Amino acid sequence: MTTIGPDKKALTVGEVARRSGVAVSTIHFYESKGLIKGWRTDGNQRRYAREVLRHIAIIKVAQRTGIPLETIRENLAALPEGRTISAKEWRVLGAGWRAELDERIARLQRLRDELDTCIGCGCLSLADCPLRNPADKLGEDSAGAVFLDRPAEAGYDAVSTSKPTP
Repeated sequence: MTTIGPDKKALTVGEVARRSGVAVSTIHFYESKGLIKGWRTDGNQRRYAREVLRHIAIIKVAQRTGIPLETIRENLAALPEGRTISAKEWRVLGAGWRAELDERIARLQRLRDELDTCIGCGCLSLADCPLRNPADKLGEDSAGAVFLDRPAEAGYDAVSTSKPTP
C-alpha cells in the first residue's frame, strides 16, 4: 500500500476488489458513474482511500434493494469526504431509501393483486375491461398501464377507476 497521510493507507484497485468482494471492472464502473473516487499515482496506477470500502458496501446494499445508481450517487455525494460514514448518517440515508422501497413494495402488491384481472391498459380483455375502464376513461388522463404504475397516493380505486372524492 502507498502512504497518503500520516495514518492512512491508499489501496490499489486489486486490494479494493478483494476486500469489498466486487470485481475490478465493477470498481471502475462505480468510479465512472461518480459513485466512488480514486486518483492516479505518478506511475499511472489507480489508488483509493480506505473510506471507499464503506461506500462500496453502501452501494451493494442499496443495489440489492433496487435503489437506482443515480439516487445512490446523489446520496453519497452529500456525505462528507475523507472519513467513513457514521451510524447517524447511515440511519438518515436508510430512512430516505425506506420511503422509496415502501412505494415500490406497494406498487408490486397492487400488481400481484390485479394479475388475474385487467392490467389497466384497456386491451387485455374486451369482456372485462369495459367494466374496469368504461369508455376508456383512464385514457383521458394518460396512456399505458395506468393501474400498474400509479403512485399509492394518487388514490385510484382499482375497481371503479375513479378517484375518491376528498
